[in-house]
Amino acid sequence: MATRNNPERTPERLMEEIRGTRLPIGCIAVWFFGQESMVIKGKETVIHIDPFYSNYLEVRGVKRVYPPLLKPESITVADLCLVTHEHEDHLDPWTLKVIAKQCPKARFMAPLSCRPELETSCEMKPEQIIDALTGEWLELDGNNGEQIRVKPIPAAHESIETTGNERAHRYVGYLLDINGVKVYHAGDTIVYPGLPELLAEEGIDLGMLPINGRDYFRTSRGIVGNMNIREAAELAKISHMDMVVPLHYDLFAGNSEKPGNFVQELYERYPEQKCHVMARGERFVYASPWSFLTE
Repeated sequence: MATRNNPERTPERLMEEIRGTRLPIGCIAVWFFGQESMVIKGKETVIHIDPFYSNYLEVRGVKRVYPPLLKPESITVADLCLVTHEHEDHLDPWTLKVIAKQCPKARFMAPLSCRPELETSCEMKPEQIIDALTGEWLELDGNNGEQIRVKPIPAAHESIETTGNERAHRYVGYLLDINGVKVYHAGDTIVYPGLPELLAEEGIDLGMLPINGRDYFRTSRGIVGNMNIREAAELAKISHMDMVVPLHYDLFAGNSEKPGNFVQELYERYPEQKCHVMARGERFVYASPWSFLTE
């Protein structure tokens, strides 16, 4: 039974929570919806990252471990959607098509190779789409005058690939600068040469990293891999992330990992590294180390 301390987590209730959350400078709110689907809110701006809110893959016999916590038709607040690559659990056409229709002011950033599908399957207008060209910060107008910055960076899933343009990577992660907080959403990637140094230079407050790893048997079934728990822990530490959140471990039985193993890895090797394992549909408020400080 729903109570004040344990409200029913319906899609409508979650959207009310996202819409109504207000935060001071130096803080962001983050919601987790499985795999790598995240919602981030700064002061006013709502950003969906890899929104996978449908049962799209079930038509191909791929079943989720648990049903979507949000439904595409429930999405009424979206200022920006970031898509990391074209795999259906990241670029979900059933979800993106509905968001584009219900949130006409929303803009969608994705690798250049995703543009044809966004324009056709998702029925987006060309001007709604921003190509995620890597290596440069892009300043965007958020909601109600809030300024945000986005910087796509290459991801290696499991290799780095470009599509004709050296900045047009097939797989990307995103750096976000929003409400005084620097965020890194890795997308699907392994650790590649230069990535730790690139992230260390940026000064990441909150890092979100896949932990499901890769192995011969999954590769033989066509499942493309990511960094494992040891690599994710090491990356968080050596790139000086203030806090790390594990992703990509819970939605498909054949490609999962135990987030407790990631926590244990950090505890044994880097006990000073802050981390947070998010419950399904949880709102987590991250406060940067300098927030709430008085002079």
